Amino acid sequence: MTDFVLATRNRHKVEELHSMVGDEFRLKTLADFPGLPEVPEHAESFAGNATLKALTMAQLIGAEAGHSNRFVIADDSGLEVDALGGAPGVHSARYASSGSANAIDEDNNAKLLKELENVPPENRGARFVCVIAAAEIVGRDKTPEVHLSEGRCEGAIAVASSGAEGFGYDPLFIPSGHKQTFAEMGLVEKNAISHRAAALKGLVEWLRQAT
Repeated sequence: MTDFVLATRNRHKVEELHSMVGDEFRLKTLADFPGLPEVPEHAESFAGNATLKALTMAQLIGAEAGHSNRFVIADDSGLEVDALGGAPGVHSARYASSGSANAIDEDNNAKLLKELENVPPENRGARFVCVIAAAEIVGRDKTPEVHLSEGRCEGAIAVASSGAEGFGYDPLFIPSGHKQTFAEMGLVEKNAISHRAAALKGLVEWLRQAT
């Protein structure tokens, strides 16, 4: 069984990913490595941020004696709204923040609704994008190769928040072909169509070949 480290302390992402991979892989998170720093997400693309996190953590974890982990998995994801020129994009987590710190979900959602308050339903197209980067743990003095897997979920932004499940912009996002927001769906239904599920599917296929 292959061990990999998910480069996040976000429990929602951990729960979502674990529900998708089950027991096929042993999953650790940054909570298992309390001394590791956060990696600033300053790239201008989802792929750039995911790659930066995966490479940095792979080198830091590889420097620890006796590690038994094979890969670091890092993701960056966000919401692109057509009427806003693709915003909030890579700034999704800090959309309502005045600085570099993440804002709380409720504030981000409120700002998005405010920005779209005069936009009719037919022009509220949007998509969730997720890029997952996998870097093999090879040590501090080596640069591992990085494999990228991308997933998208097309949809639209609702005129009001609805649903109590999920996180982030889930209460506002209605995937194409559905009438419920992500936050109104159960985790199983969401994972069948989500951007993260699509990216993870490609990653798992690659991991099966690489291990």
